[in-house]
Amino acid sequence: METFDCGDAEKRATGIASAISALKGGRLVVLPTDTVYGLGADAFNSEAVAALLAAKGRGRNMPVPVLVGSWRTIDGLVYAVPPAARDLIEAFWPGALSLVVRQAPSLSWDLGDTNGSVMLRMPLHPVAIELLREVGPMAVSSANISGQPPAVNADEARAQLGDKVEVYLDAGPATKQAASTIVDLTGATPRVLREGPIAVAQIAEVLGVEPESLTGEVP
Repeated sequence: METFDCGDAEKRATGIASAISALKGGRLVVLPTDTVYGLGADAFNSEAVAALLAAKGRGRNMPVPVLVGSWRTIDGLVYAVPPAARDLIEAFWPGALSLVVRQAPSLSWDLGDTNGSVMLRMPLHPVAIELLREVGPMAVSSANISGQPPAVNADEARAQLGDKVEVYLDAGPATKQAASTIVDLTGATPRVLREGPIAVAQIAEVLGVEPESLTGEVP
């Protein structure tokens, strides 16, 4: 278990190289994002994803989201990108918005019991983006034991996860310190599953709909 101070350019480079090596070896890393710290694994290594779920004390019924390092990556992961997804990506990525979409049936990954869907996000954090562009899509969940508060800095993540993680990338406190907003685009109409830093009203404005239609509330 090693921690790297990403505020120092040399240590950041060494830390990212160590994280790449750990991920390629099927091990876990903790990385900073704009929302909360993430616990990450190679999305295409089913044993590593299983280890991630085990580290959190979480079952397959709560599948792991995927972080991507660019807009273009989504095209290879999704069965068909809905127009609503394009609009939301253009408005809010990189940023604190997660999108649930139908995954491409050809993908050879096992993120848990996903029912053919995947939750995707492009984080607004330079360390996360650098790592993602080196290793490709990562299975990333909040860096905490299930049921405990999400870690908003590396110390909190380390206190909860300890030596279950090979590499901790420490970039100081997360800026948003709140989990992302989640929009489900797998149904007939978009639905906000969780409101986070991006408000329902902001989502509604981009999609040209009434906020109530996104939450199921009766006006």
